[in-house]
Amino acid sequence: MRPVIGVVADVKPSRKYVWHKVQEKYLYAVARGADAEVVILPGRLSAVDAEERAISPDPDRLLAFLDGVFLPGSPSNVDPAIYGGERTFADELLDRNRDDLSLPLVRAAVERGLPLFGVCRGFQEINAALGGTLHQHVQDIDGFGDHREPDGDVETQYGLAHEVELVEGGVLHGLAGAGRVSVNSLHSQGIDRLAPGLVAEAYAPDGLIEAFHVAAAREQGAFAIAVQWHPEWRVWADPLSTALFRAFGDAARGYAAARSR
Repeated sequence: MRPVIGVVADVKPSRKYVWHKVQEKYLYAVARGADAEVVILPGRLSAVDAEERAISPDPDRLLAFLDGVFLPGSPSNVDPAIYGGERTFADELLDRNRDDLSLPLVRAAVERGLPLFGVCRGFQEINAALGGTLHQHVQDIDGFGDHREPDGDVETQYGLAHEVELVEGGVLHGLAGAGRVSVNSLHSQGIDRLAPGLVAEAYAPDGLIEAFHVAAAREQGAFAIAVQWHPEWRVWADPLSTALFRAFGDAARGYAAARSR
């Protein structure tokens, strides 16, 4: 049985229109790697004129028919106002319509024990949704390296950038069967304060948290993992990426089976 996994969309203006969209590489990774049916989840719908109102999604209604939620990466950043920060980046890097879906969806999924997988922005969203904070420009902070992607073509940008140390006994350590793995790196935001209830799974060489799990989910045998790197890129070619998406799909199938009983 192929579970149904919802993938959160970016909300972006383009010329005269607003688009709710997801890069295909994320959809393909979920469909192939997790062996799942994929549905795109639109964010908040803005008012089309002054006499109309915005329409926010209902997380509980969405989760009633989903077996898992995937939070993909994005060029946009989580609004710092969500975690009490002062924004230091340009307006065009905001996506409040996505924030309005993703953060309540995270909290509802964790409460239900529904499988949850976050990548890059999704990693940052889970931390912010559960009470953590973010560095907005990691590369400008003493002691941290530059985690942004290098210039060049897509192959160069998504190439391996550095190792991460996997926490012994963690979920990723078990999936990788090793203490260290090499990952790509395409981000300027990063974890400042880890949210209560999250447990670090991996660290970059400069000490930045690169992965975590939701403690309550693991205690209940559920899947709720997030990574700062991009395992969706050529998911079939990297053993840990393959194992991550397979575990996510297996968890979603288990959730679907339990829901149907």
